[in-house]
Amino acid sequence: MEGYQLPATQVLARFKDGSLTVEEYARSLLSRIQQRDATVKAWAYLDPEYVIKQAKALDQMPAEQRGPLHGVAVAVKDVIYTKGNKSLHKRVCCAYCCLPKCAWADMPTQFNSPIYEVHAPKLDAASVAILRQAGALLLGKTTTTEFAATTVGPKTSNPHDPTRTPGGSSSGSGAAVGDFQATLGVGTQTGGSTIRPGSFNGIYAFKPTWNSISREGQKIYALLFDTLGLYARSVDDLELLADIFALHDDAPPPEAPFRVQGARFAVLKTMVWPEVGAGTAAAMDKAAALLRAHGAEVEEIELPPEFDDMPHYHRVVLHAEGRVSFLPEYRTAADKLHGFLVGHVENEHNYTRAEQLRAWDSMAALRPKMDSIAAGYEAIITPSVPDEAPEGLQSTGSASFCSIWTGLHTPTVNVPGFKGENGLPIGLTLVAPRYHDRHLLAVSKAVGEIFEAEGGWNRNSSLGV
Repeated sequence: MEGYQLPATQVLARFKDGSLTVEEYARSLLSRIQQRDATVKAWAYLDPEYVIKQAKALDQMPAEQRGPLHGVAVAVKDVIYTKGNKSLHKRVCCAYCCLPKCAWADMPTQFNSPIYEVHAPKLDAASVAILRQAGALLLGKTTTTEFAATTVGPKTSNPHDPTRTPGGSSSGSGAAVGDFQATLGVGTQTGGSTIRPGSFNGIYAFKPTWNSISREGQKIYALLFDTLGLYARSVDDLELLADIFALHDDAPPPEAPFRVQGARFAVLKTMVWPEVGAGTAAAMDKAAALLRAHGAEVEEIELPPEFDDMPHYHRVVLHAEGRVSFLPEYRTAADKLHGFLVGHVENEHNYTRAEQLRAWDSMAALRPKMDSIAAGYEAIITPSVPDEAPEGLQSTGSASFCSIWTGLHTPTVNVPGFKGENGLPIGLTLVAPRYHDRHLLAVSKAVGEIFEAEGGWNRNSSLGV
């Protein structure tokens, strides 16, 4: 197996036993990127020289000083601050995946906005600082929709079908991990920006409990919703990241692996089920059948009617908080700001403060009720997306099935394994009560083993690796 194909846990094991160096691993990833970038276009910024410089420094580090993520490659969404220093005027453009105008010694942060096309912050976001301290190899910055706030796609294509979107707004992070160009990825979610690309790219995507990972140093869209999201091709790798970010439940994890046999699951279509397509509907049926075949109890449930307005509550708060978040850009460079975001600031839908408060308070009241419902099951299984990735790159697809859970602050994991009518990946979301993140990961690992083995879709054969 080539270095770029290895999951993080195996990368770390091979670094430890000396069978692989960080530089060899980095060069394998860069070769994969060079081979695939013209098709996928996942990178907003990548400097191969800087990647190799990091790798050599990590190889020289004494064993006792190495961090728990030593040398593992991470792709960072370009709404998250990474240290840059444009004063050095070092031209670092590469031939295949960089910006047309580069003048940074490290990494810019540009939000896919012309307002920030020469923006080079001199500090890392809290999440990036934690990754660096853990020894991560920062590959580069991945593409995003403008400010992670629109559904207008960036240049990135779905690695499984370049005529289709990889989802958004964490487009590049999802595509890079899905295409074996990065081992791990970091994104954000305000509606469905982590889970949706996870489904479309056929990988595991983890949106932890709201505010369980610091958002300091990333562009805020809606403070009440924004959550750092994580990508990997295995749950073991997500658990490694959960350790790095100190995600812990009140109850300690069980000593033995979670077993599906005898476990209790709920299947929930939600109030937006009328938007579902044939692929996701079939995946939901197959998931229930597979879990029952493995000895689980599966119950189909409905939410009480008081949850029916959750999509509306999410929409109202999203627009209200967008009025605050994008006022600086509106005041200083409105002509360069996407019209959708101008509409937020100008309150084009005329949402009143009373509506905003009603939405805030209603969601707050529903969160403990959702926790109580979810606590009756090992996990709730629900759609991640309406169907497989839609055609075209103009739109990143619907977040309707995700925004409910973002508003409720629950942890969610996209678990891959199914496919749609065109053979493209479809994942399903597992949900648990707030601050049951590690429990949800343990359940997702066991469920994922079943879905990936028997769901009908195979990542490796899809990409020919």
